[in-house]
Amino acid sequence: QVQLVESGGGSVQSGGSLRLSCAASGYTYSTYCMGWFRQAPGKEREGVAAIDSDGGISYAVSVKGRFTISRDNAKNTLYLQIDSLKPEDTAMYYCAASAATVPTLHSEFYDYWGQGTQVTVSS
Repeated sequence: QVQLVESGGGSVQSGGSLRLSCAASGYTYSTYCMGWFRQAPGKEREGVAAIDSDGGISYAVSVKGRFTISRDNAKNTLYLQIDSLKPEDTAMYYCAASAATVPTLHSEFYDYWGQGTQVTVSS
């Protein structure tokens, strides 16, 4: 069955960096669009970055220039490099897989979801 397992979250100070990973299995990873989403307490889930099977990339305006999404199809792994972390980046971060052919940030297009990894940024 499809599995997406995130790792790499943690507690960091403002200005710090983290690298999130998402290990995928149970489907043809290289053909799927992959995305990172986050949800803070009391807020709606938002898409922050996506990368399609051709390497096309989208970022949310709020993270552009600080977040970098990448994928390693040989390892079936998705990454999110997060730099210059801010307290407002505090959230649970999820990876997800979509059959979409473009790097969409809309969660309704994603079929599979991981359990999430927590990122907490202190000021």
